[in-house]
Amino acid sequence: MDKKSYNKKLYQIKKPVDLSKFPEIKGYDFEKGFDLNKFIQSLSTSGIQAANLGSAISLVNIMRREKIPIFLSFTANMISSGMRDIIAYLAKNKHVAVLCTSGGGVEEDAIKAHMPFRVGDFNAKGEPLFESGVGRIGNIFTTYEHYSYFEFFIREVFEESLKQQKKDKLPITPSKICRMMGKVIGEKKEYNEKNSYLYWAYKNNIPIYSPGIIDGAIGDIAYYFRKIHPEFIIDTVADHLQLIDYVLNCDKTAGMILGGGISKHYMLNAQIFREGFDYSVYISTATEHDASDSGGNQEEAITWAKIKPNAPRAKVYSEASIAFPLLVAATFAKEK
Repeated sequence: MDKKSYNKKLYQIKKPVDLSKFPEIKGYDFEKGFDLNKFIQSLSTSGIQAANLGSAISLVNIMRREKIPIFLSFTANMISSGMRDIIAYLAKNKHVAVLCTSGGGVEEDAIKAHMPFRVGDFNAKGEPLFESGVGRIGNIFTTYEHYSYFEFFIREVFEESLKQQKKDKLPITPSKICRMMGKVIGEKKEYNEKNSYLYWAYKNNIPIYSPGIIDGAIGDIAYYFRKIHPEFIIDTVADHLQLIDYVLNCDKTAGMILGGGISKHYMLNAQIFREGFDYSVYISTATEHDASDSGGNQEEAITWAKIKPNAPRAKVYSEASIAFPLLVAATFAKEK
């Protein structure tokens, strides 16, 4: 076959397709100055992950307009970073109905309410930091002093929780520990509750679930506390009952999932009892190719009845500290 005949066969169209109804790929025109609303709108026509972020923004605005309870799950590094302030904003203004995170996502909020973390360097060497009493979370620096002070704080929380357990004759749960942490943060003068999502969730009666709460400093201190108080027991099943009962009483539910891990799966798994989320937005760098739950996409979740087959959904393949502030700016914070 000669080259001319090959090219003719290659480009022969058997069934022409009209693409004119699809949006034109077009980015933001900075020659016309900057307008936030137009900039946000341009994401949807920019292609690649900007288009996915545009879809996520549209979905969150629908969630808000229809007043659907939003279940927000996030990994601990969101609280290590400045995303903590944004999550606190959402809790303060009652934009979310349920929060879920890992143990680190709980303890670091309390630590930062007392002492800030610092911007460091991804390439910082481990040994000199270790010798200086500095712990590194990516490019975020914290100190062992933070955790030494946290020990006194969480012991007080445990003591108050144990008193409450004896008074109510009901078990201590991770959500009750989170609530007590928010209460104590608000009562302590040396703590700044302004950007604490634990405090605002306590203030606005928003439940915080942390099924893996003892995976971290809280668990380390719980070990010693239990030695002194053998009656101190954390009942995770009681939280499970509370969460699922709430889910079953919702007409519709919406999920905003930042990252993966136990917090992502815990929120998704609870939705099985009502055959899945009605809306869902994922923001994550994880992919499904290693078959991990963190990387599992929404199509996979549909096979487990964690998301409804017809549920509007979007996944933004992006590191959440970039995409999440844009999402909040274009939705919850837009009127401000």
